[in-house]
Amino acid sequence: MSTGAGIDYSVWDHIYVSDDEDVTNPYVDTPSLFRMRHRTRLERMAEFQQRGEDLENNLLECKKLLEEAQGRLKELEEGRNEGEEDEEREAEIKKVQGEVRKLKKDEKCFEKMIEEYRREEKKLPWDVDTISKEGFSKSVLNINPVTKEEIEEEKVEKHKTFAEKYKKEIKHFGMLRRWGDSQKYLSDNPHLVCEETANCLVVICIDFEIDEKHALMEQVAHQAIVMQFILDLARTLKVDARGCFREFFSKIQTADKPYLDEFDHELELLKERIRSCAQMRMASAVKELEEEERQKRLGPGGLDPVEVYESLPKDMQKSFDEKNIQMLQEAIRKLDLEEGKYHLRRCIASGLWVPESGESDDEKEDDEEDEEED
Repeated sequence: MSTGAGIDYSVWDHIYVSDDEDVTNPYVDTPSLFRMRHRTRLERMAEFQQRGEDLENNLLECKKLLEEAQGRLKELEEGRNEGEEDEEREAEIKKVQGEVRKLKKDEKCFEKMIEEYRREEKKLPWDVDTISKEGFSKSVLNINPVTKEEIEEEKVEKHKTFAEKYKKEIKHFGMLRRWGDSQKYLSDNPHLVCEETANCLVVICIDFEIDEKHALMEQVAHQAIVMQFILDLARTLKVDARGCFREFFSKIQTADKPYLDEFDHELELLKERIRSCAQMRMASAVKELEEEERQKRLGPGGLDPVEVYESLPKDMQKSFDEKNIQMLQEAIRKLDLEEGKYHLRRCIASGLWVPESGESDDEKEDDEEDEEED
């Protein structure tokens, strides 16, 4: 077997399959993170699905209007052919012809948008919600030694079904440490010798790394490389991977140093990519959580009280720290009139300051006076 070209890790770049509950971190409010991530993902899925439905409905409506316009045009032209010359009829014909041209253009536009939508749909990352979605019952085993390249949609469907059906068996294989145990387990479960198992193992690795279970990540990463080497050997020999995994185990246990070094090198590359992916996913999740918390904090005027507080002069900050209204009023009086109004309005808009009804009226009067002066 030759793996001089190395493993193509790009096949794993788009994978995002994980239960929300698998991610924990001592510095993150885990329950909120789970709810936020799951809710956000479901909202994105719903919005995406709604966009597709709207495009389909718009196309159907456009086709219906086009059919009606073409029917009207045909009637008008038939009347003209019968010798009825009428300026109003001619004007109406030109008008309807313009409608037909516009509707045909709109029809092509909607068809193009739907094609773009379907291409985008195929590129969506796989997650726990889409994997659990019913409707995929495709066979998961490649019974031919050499097959044509699967189209992306078939790969997605195949992976979803496989990951859901064999999740426990894949995790078990990922935890095996001895060459002999791995070989026996694959002999008992030959359906696991496929690309989908390698993909699922990488996903498990990312989840372990996010959960800071680094030793488990490295263990499962080892098994992911085992599976990838088996698949690479099958491609080299142009045979079904289920028929050559024993040859891999026989070779790896008696391999020379260059071969073992190559295996270790690929393993280290995979672990580096897993760590990088885990960091990006965690940073993204924390950022989304922070934005969710910020949205919850927004005051009646749509401003963030934390951001407004940090922008205030020290005296005003101190008055809020001590919850001293008189100190706040004195701090505002020390400022330039316009600057004081600016900070006060921002405090009200962020909810930091809730004025009495009289004060609110005064503020409105000040605003009206400013407008009159302008």
